[in-house]
Amino acid sequence: MAEEMEEKLKEETFEADENAEETEDTSAEETEEAEQKKADEAEPSEEEKLKAELEAANDKYLRLMAEYDNFRKRSAKERLELSASVRGDTIGEILPLFDNFERALAAETEDTAYKQGVEMIFKQFGDMLNKLGVEIIDPTGKPFDPNEANAVSQIDDPELGENIVAQTFQKGYKIGDKVIRYAMVVVANP
Repeated sequence: MAEEMEEKLKEETFEADENAEETEDTSAEETEEAEQKKADEAEPSEEEKLKAELEAANDKYLRLMAEYDNFRKRSAKERLELSASVRGDTIGEILPLFDNFERALAAETEDTAYKQGVEMIFKQFGDMLNKLGVEIIDPTGKPFDPNEANAVSQIDDPELGENIVAQTFQKGYKIGDKVIRYAMVVVANP
């Protein structure tokens, strides 16, 4: 009987050991499967990687296009400013010639053909300046504006109001908002 009991005890121990091994094998497999799932979830799939790359490339492309568009607009603006500046500088060099034609036109002469020739040249010169967008600044009788004229003298004149331009020595010229040459004026009652 003791032998039978010992035998039963050995069998039960053996079965318990086998069950424990099976449980360990099963739990090890489950642990491996769980770890694999976590790894699969943590590691993006090929499709997700490609989507992320496409999104990054699109973002880079959009930024590059915006940068190019800004560069193009800035370059166009700089060219316009440079063009206006060069045109203004060139016309500024020609204006003394225009002033001299105006003085020649005001001079008295008995030769009508000569006077008529000077008038024609003066008119043609004025038309050319108008085509180029040049405006004459003649502030006589208007309030003094330091943005368009330089006051070279002042007088007291009770007939004129305060800060009114009494006389213009030299007309000014501008293209659009840019003054090429300021008018030289006398201001009354400053």
